[in-house]
Amino acid sequence: MTNKTIAVVNSTGRQTASVIRVASAVGYHVRAQLRDREGIVAEELEGFRNVTLIEGPLEDPEIVKSVFRGAQLAFINTTAWGDEVTLGKSLANAAKKAGIQHYIYSSMPDHGAFGRNLPSLPLWSTKFTVENYIRQIGLPATFVYAGIYNNNFTSLPYPLFCMEFQPDDSIQWVAPFHPDIPLPWLDAEHDVGPAVIQILKDGLRKWSGHRIALAFEVLTPRQVCAAFARALNRPVRYKRGQIEVRVSIPGWYKEQLEGLQVLFGEHNAPYFGPELAAPDEARSLWEGYRGMEEYAREVFPVEEANNGLTWMN
Repeated sequence: MTNKTIAVVNSTGRQTASVIRVASAVGYHVRAQLRDREGIVAEELEGFRNVTLIEGPLEDPEIVKSVFRGAQLAFINTTAWGDEVTLGKSLANAAKKAGIQHYIYSSMPDHGAFGRNLPSLPLWSTKFTVENYIRQIGLPATFVYAGIYNNNFTSLPYPLFCMEFQPDDSIQWVAPFHPDIPLPWLDAEHDVGPAVIQILKDGLRKWSGHRIALAFEVLTPRQVCAAFARALNRPVRYKRGQIEVRVSIPGWYKEQLEGLQVLFGEHNAPYFGPELAAPDEARSLWEGYRGMEEYAREVFPVEEANNGLTWMN
């Protein structure tokens, strides 16, 4: 048990919900912001002990102030819903004013800053801007860079991670990634929480200012498909190709996908940039991670069923 309190925001997202589950289970108090209480994750959070839900938008300064009230620690994952840079700076300022002792921010790289004529991805470069601001104001912080979520995969016709069933009951994944260049992977719901709690336990003496690649496996697209094939006992093939958009998506996500197509489809860029590698540091934080094959066997069919699909029956 601990008498420390962790402040978190966007609490129904995969990363933050994972942190709340683990923090509550091991005895931390949590002050958790969420925009509203709709959905099954919000319902789940209402049942956790030691968790105070703070309902309201982060655009409201009183909500932001309330999140950090009485807290010593924070895990902050901003999102593209809103002005991410403005909200990220507002949260950092409020955390510093509240005296937060260790601030963990979920960041991402800005590939445009690495030279080589690489494009900046709009949803990643904003996070990198917020990270730099956190450093500039002297907030005691650690930065985690999340790998690709295993949980992104679906057989629904969403872009980039669609595992599409074929007429012969095989599966095909089409994406711009080079088939033989490894990518970092993360089961966000299962593994973010334990890793973040361990970072907080280790403290700033070990992780002050540090960037951590939060990915527990490094697999090529072909290796991902092989893991799915073993798990689901059916052929799964990878095809390198253009990102297909067959459903309505926000304009900012379309822009992100167009950037991903260029960054990885044309430049074969390193996912986290040239200086950050996985998975050694992540595994040093949490040995009980869920790998891709286990995810595909145990979790993917459940998530598909929750989406109303029946292929697994």
